[in-house]
Amino acid sequence: MKLSILILEDEPEVRDALERDLEPFADDCRIEVADTVDDAWAVVDEIDEDGDLLALILADHRLPGKTGVDLLVEMCEDDRTVDTRKVLITGQANQEDTIRALNDAKLDHYFSKPWDVDMLLDVVRQQLTDYVLIMGIDPLPYMRVLDGVRIMDALR
Repeated sequence: MKLSILILEDEPEVRDALERDLEPFADDCRIEVADTVDDAWAVVDEIDEDGDLLALILADHRLPGKTGVDLLVEMCEDDRTVDTRKVLITGQANQEDTIRALNDAKLDHYFSKPWDVDMLLDVVRQQLTDYVLIMGIDPLPYMRVLDGVRIMDALR
């Protein structure tokens, strides 16, 4: 079983930048990409069929068709993704969209584009750690990508 991170972004250059920035997690986590909400659900199906867990999604808001916030809200209704940590990375969400993400999608973090790479890596590490602790997953296989201090405190 692998922890998975899904990047939902329709702009190829931004998607590539996120994928490149998450490279430090690639040896220990499965990193998947999608460019539409329908594509993201297909990736969720694939992750589930493989017996892996979607631990974290990094979603853009403005997408063709349904929005990233729409997907994040839908994820709260699906047993496979209800506990997935949700991060919105966008430059175009208005106040109403942001409030909906916070209230209805149980958003865990919000980034404006462009993002700070070190802050992104720290947030991803913290969100993966939260997921492992909340889900009661054995953290040892993932220690290189988790917050070691928090994990050791939890194990005590």
